Amino acid sequence: QVQLVESGGGSMQAGGSLRLSCAANRNGVNLNCIGWFRQVPGKAREGIASIYLHGGRPYFTYYGDSVKGRFTISRDNDANMVDLQMNRLKAEDTATYYCAAAPGLPRAGYCYDWARFNYWGQGTQVTVSS
Repeated sequence: QVQLVESGGGSMQAGGSLRLSCAANRNGVNLNCIGWFRQVPGKAREGIASIYLHGGRPYFTYYGDSVKGRFTISRDNDANMVDLQMNRLKAEDTATYYCAAAPGLPRAGYCYDWARFNYWGQGTQVTVSS
């Protein structure tokens, strides 16, 4: 069974930075797409970034308009881990952030089809004060 564990959440003033990490334990499942989502109470989860891996190397990345230019998704070259660098944080970035995975995608373009993500971590809280 796939296991995803997020870490790195916390509190930060607007304009600051945080780095989230997702440890992806595949347990034999072919995971070639990892994404980050966020959710606030009473609203649906928002897909904010994803990365498609080909041969274990980054091949394609996608960013939602709300975070483009501020957040960066990347693979840790030394571990089975995907990170989300969050810069120039805003109060509206406050949410619970989730790591998710979509297994066995045949095309990189499917890596921003949020309905395909069916493995989820427990989430980590990010709070940004203005």
